[in-house]
Amino acid sequence: MGKIAELNPWRKNPWFETVGEAQRRAEKRLPKTIYSSLVAGTQAGVTLNDNMEAFKELTWAPHVVGAPAERKLGTTVMGQDLPFPVIISPTGVQAVNPDGEVAVAQAAANRGTAMGLSSFASKPVEEVTAVNDKIFFQIYWLGSRDEILARAQRAKEAGCKGLIVTTDWVFNVGRDWGSPEIPEQVDLKAVAKMAPEMVTKPRFAKSWFRRGKLTIPDLSAPNIAHKGEQGPTFFDVYGTWMNTPPPTWEDIKWLREQWDGPFMLKGVTRLDDAKKAVDAGVSAISVSNHGGNNLDGTPATIRMLGPIADAVGKDVEVLLDGGIRRGSDVVKALALGAKAVMIGRAYLWGLAANGQAGVENVLDLLQMGVDASLMGLGKDDVAKLSRDDLYIPEGFERRFGG
Repeated sequence: MGKIAELNPWRKNPWFETVGEAQRRAEKRLPKTIYSSLVAGTQAGVTLNDNMEAFKELTWAPHVVGAPAERKLGTTVMGQDLPFPVIISPTGVQAVNPDGEVAVAQAAANRGTAMGLSSFASKPVEEVTAVNDKIFFQIYWLGSRDEILARAQRAKEAGCKGLIVTTDWVFNVGRDWGSPEIPEQVDLKAVAKMAPEMVTKPRFAKSWFRRGKLTIPDLSAPNIAHKGEQGPTFFDVYGTWMNTPPPTWEDIKWLREQWDGPFMLKGVTRLDDAKKAVDAGVSAISVSNHGGNNLDGTPATIRMLGPIADAVGKDVEVLLDGGIRRGSDVVKALALGAKAVMIGRAYLWGLAANGQAGVENVLDLLQMGVDASLMGLGKDDVAKLSRDDLYIPEGFERRFGG
């Protein structure tokens, strides 16, 4: 591990050399409505853009002599050994590819890393754990305590190694530049309405034909139902979710007590919330603003990471979610105290561009970028990264709640 040449399948068609290229290929391949859902951010997209732009404000303090010949990229998160510090973040219905979450899970398994599986996934948890034994099941506070516990229990029986509880959502889906229309279910009427877009994207349309028959994308949520039952539609689930009172810290503590494995709270952006999460007994927190899909105007997660990691990093594992597009972004997050990062849009673009192989391509790019950044900094282990490796401009960090 650690030699760039060993990881680099340059020019291997249809290999893409940057995550940005994966995004361009995804845009070229997907119908406009589907692609626009992948780049969505709430309202003016202030948070969405800051998640990416903030990384550019951090610059390096590299060594140029004495770079180690071998570098260690591995880490451990929520009890799982990872060959490099990147985890698949849970995202909802992955209908940019017929194999969806199963293809993503297989790609992650082939690269030895873990995957967060959304409770709004289009594939049952049992199918996903069948191809990857490092799955963390993600839960929204949806329905009664008994219903939430039943979903967690199903995930445990399926072999999930940890639980991710996501709390950062305010049901604000409007965007200043328009939101894509998502059908309640993909029936003949919906297919007919999408036909003009599909005609212009023949490769995408063809991918949904298996053995000469059209595979209709499934917009249900099978992991909300009991094992073996038909999942409700996303819109039915959404209605229940909107009418469920948001969780209290007592609720989080209760669920933590019910789950006897690793437990992550996702969506933390304040010091006081991070400390309350520690008091609730969580194993890990993810500094996340839901990829810019929550409360617009929330600062980039990389701006809030350092103060939170300084405050609670000795008590829990701290991860970052938001804006990761290259391996150097991963290293900047680690230098500010993250144990690993979680990626969302980056792997979805890979999935859209080239299926399972596209997700593996994205993971390879990030791994190579981490290795190259370590080499440039003169470090032989991601565990040795620190603030001393960065120039942090005055006023860059944001500190809330303490």
